[in-house]
Amino acid sequence: MSHYHAVVWLDHSEAHVMHIAPDDVEASIVRPKHPHSHVHAKSGVVGSGKAAEDKQYFHAIAEALKGAEEILVVGPAQAKLQLIKHLHSHDPQVGNKVVGVESIDHPTDAQLVAYARKYFITKAPILA
Repeated sequence: MSHYHAVVWLDHSEAHVMHIAPDDVEASIVRPKHPHSHVHAKSGVVGSGKAAEDKQYFHAIAEALKGAEEILVVGPAQAKLQLIKHLHSHDPQVGNKVVGVESIDHPTDAQLVAYARKYFITKAPILA
């Protein structure tokens, strides 16, 4: 993809990847091969109560982000931080292009694009 900016909104069940140009948006959705189930810690049970990192899912997101020069990562919970950690460890060529990480609940794709455009306009006026 030849778009300079990209934004990814993700949780553990899907990722919305948007490559953004001034007059164009290329959107894709990435889903894990094995759907995520909620994990809760129970008293007296050994374990962290956290889901294991889904490396295949995060790698698929990294593949979908390739081609972007600046990437904004957003989402409601811990998945965005796990993605950042994965990118820096396993896909540094993509991870080094992440310019921001923001908490956002569940926007529509149009709201996500509008948020990213505003973010990138204040950072780098290429979309202005």
